Amino acid sequence: MAAEEQKSQRDSRRKLLQGTVVSDKMNKTRVVQVKWASKHSKYDKVERRATKYKAHDEKNESKTGDVVQIMETRPLSKDKRWTIHNIVKGDKSVV
Repeated sequence: MAAEEQKSQRDSRRKLLQGTVVSDKMNKTRVVQVKWASKHSKYDKVERRATKYKAHDEKNESKTGDVVQIMETRPLSKDKRWTIHNIVKGDKSVV
């Protein structure tokens, strides 16, 4: 029971982001593009930006175009610090 509580506490502290898979060419790795907007402090104009993250996908389930939720994790490689938490929208009929 204590191990489950520690895991749930750890997961609640991790960042969750939602984005679109833009590349699935690597084995067990997906490139996820997260779009975000912020207001410029001086000009009050909303600027839209995008950041690409490499995320770990253990079972190679997500495909290009899927909307996924990624969760922050320990460093898995030089570039990977995120794992795919779940697939929000995508073609689930393909196995």
